[in-house]
Amino acid sequence: MVELKTDTSIDAMYAAGQVVGQALTAARKAADVGVSLLELDEVARGVLRAAGATSPFLGYRPSFAPVPFPAVICTSVNDAIVHGIPTGHRLRDGDLVSLDCGAELAGWVGDSAISFVVGEPRPADVRLIETAERALAAAIEAAVVGNRIGDIAHAIGTVCRSAGYGIPEGFGGHGIGRRMHEDPGVPNEGRPRRGLPLRHGMAIAIEPMLIASGRDDYHAAADGWTLRTNDGSRAAHVEHTVAITDAGPRILTERSDG
Repeated sequence: MVELKTDTSIDAMYAAGQVVGQALTAARKAADVGVSLLELDEVARGVLRAAGATSPFLGYRPSFAPVPFPAVICTSVNDAIVHGIPTGHRLRDGDLVSLDCGAELAGWVGDSAISFVVGEPRPADVRLIETAERALAAAIEAAVVGNRIGDIAHAIGTVCRSAGYGIPEGFGGHGIGRRMHEDPGVPNEGRPRRGLPLRHGMAIAIEPMLIASGRDDYHAAADGWTLRTNDGSRAAHVEHTVAITDAGPRILTERSDG
């Protein structure tokens, strides 16, 4: 069941989303050659703590997970697509990093993700990340009253497929609000003019995930959480929480760095 948010609730979600943006900005700034993924998690924890927010990631355990998630950010490096658990791994020059973060503030949740390269980037990684960001921008542009979920999915899929990239099957965005995962699901590929109509007050997390090789297959790593590409190719993941409003899409997790 889709819950339509009031304008006041959307404002409250924006406040939570700003904490997410601050945490991602701080973690990205701290990410450098030699810095561990656990250290990035500590940076994000500090931002949430200072804002009086809590993490919807920490302790989260869906049905597929063998253990509760132990961190406040997901840190997915190189061939990891999503859900990477922060470890003592120290970043190396050229690592492609995806950070996913959520925050709960005053009962409302925000969720967002960024991808970037530490040190000297490969041109192929730059293209991959830029395409992910273009897919997200196209999806947000399609997130207007009168369109349907399929229009968002089609926008993402069109950008990704036309660039030759794979899309992990079965993973995509979701509704969001009082809980991190609500209805409706937001696929990363689909047919236009299909699916649930978009209405004022809907809030969704839109999150393109791209695989560089063009293949769609992946597997869960030994930790039961991290999803990795089967062929070892690199992946990128970007995400914003967006409210559907009569005035157009409102990005609730916008950051000062874009």
